[in-house]
This record gives sequence, C-alpha cells and structure tokens, in this order.
Amino acid sequence: MKVIGFVLNVIWLLFCGIWMAIAYAVAGIICCILIITIPFGIASFRIAGYVLWPFGRTTVEKPDAGAPSCVGNVIWFVFAGWWLAIAHVATSIPLFLSIIGIPFGWANLKMIPISIAPLGREIVASDEGFAGR
Repeated sequence: MKVIGFVLNVIWLLFCGIWMAIAYAVAGIICCILIITIPFGIASFRIAGYVLWPFGRTTVEKPDAGAPSCVGNVIWFVFAGWWLAIAHVATSIPLFLSIIGIPFGWANLKMIPISIAPLGREIVASDEGFAGR
C-alpha cells in the first residue's frame, strides 16, 4: 500500500502538485511580508507541504479551534482562499480530460475545503489512499 501511495504522490507531484505548492508558497510569502498576516503565511506553507505530497495524509479539525480561527478563515477566504480554490478547479479540469488523471482531479477537488478554510485544521497521516475528505 505504501508503494502505491508513493507512486501516486510522484505522479501527482509531476502533474499538478508542484504548481499548486508554488501557488500556496507565493500566498505564504505575501502573507509573511505583510507582518500582521504571518499566521496565514504559516498556514499557507503548511498546506503547500500537504498539496505537494497528499496521498497517505488527510486533514482533521482541531478540537481546540475556536472563534479566532473562524474569523481568520473568513479573512483568509476573502484575500487568498477563493483564489486558491479557483486554482484547484482550474488544475483539476485538464486532469479530468485524461483517463489516468481522473483520480487526481478528484483529489484536487477534495483539497478545496482546506484551501478555503485552513485555520483550525491539521494534517495527519491517513490509512486511505486518497487524502482529503
């Protein structure tokens, strides 16, 4: 099973993982330049690592996340979240056009919730083949 996850991650990395990770890294750099948004930058870098190598990992809600993460997610959505969600949709369209890319297109669409609301979630190892819920 780990070999299959490794192969899926390598194919993912070549076709869309590197591009999405770069998009998240750019968002993280912009957030870190604007000093008050450093927590958003850290979240963006965390998601960039997840998007780079997603198979075998998933996201879960933090039980201690409260109102500040909800407010932060609203701010994140307005300034970066919807752009990244659109990038996930745009990246998944060419993947759906090929038979081998269909599972990767679905995995890409499953990452939209964390791109919209990253605060209050953490990335954990998964026993499932496809990451994200």
